[in-house]
Amino acid sequence: MVLIAFVCGSLPFSVWVGKYLEKKDIRQFGDGNPGAMNVFRGGSKLAGLLALILDISKAAVPVGLAYFTLGIRGVPMALIATAPVLGHVFSPFLHFRGGKALAPSLGVWIGISIWQLSLPALAGVLIGAALFTPMGWAVMLAMASILVVILIWLPTPLFLVIWFAQTLILAWTHREDLRQGIHARPWLGKLLARARGNNF
Repeated sequence: MVLIAFVCGSLPFSVWVGKYLEKKDIRQFGDGNPGAMNVFRGGSKLAGLLALILDISKAAVPVGLAYFTLGIRGVPMALIATAPVLGHVFSPFLHFRGGKALAPSLGVWIGISIWQLSLPALAGVLIGAALFTPMGWAVMLAMASILVVILIWLPTPLFLVIWFAQTLILAWTHREDLRQGIHARPWLGKLLARARGNNF
């Protein structure tokens, strides 16, 4: 199952959707990442949505199968849940130069908890993206949201191990963003400046 999860995660659906539906190499757009966001940037919204769904599903399906259908737990399940994320980052189909693994990371939480951990992750990344730049900090906010839910609602060692491994991987794939430091979006900066001015 670890091998199956890795191979599923390594399938570069975003690159294939861009190549065969949009006739474009999505790695020529945006940040050059072979992920769904660059399908949105370089192609149509429909193609981007298809790529996003496929990138999420390629992790959700093997993880959900292992966790709910086969009842795998413990260290083996932690390895299975980490495998599709690593497969996406180090895809052998792309000469081990994969994407940043945001979509398959969400897929892992869908596969292992349905909505309990995936919704906080989605809310965290959307709120973070609306408030801060660069995107890597929104990803870290999403991971912090997941951790809060795990500690308060689902305090199981398995989820903590998966969270820790995933956080390390995402921090590495977004390392360039994190090195830049966190910055407020222009609208938030103006709002904060106005609030400070009113205090005086």
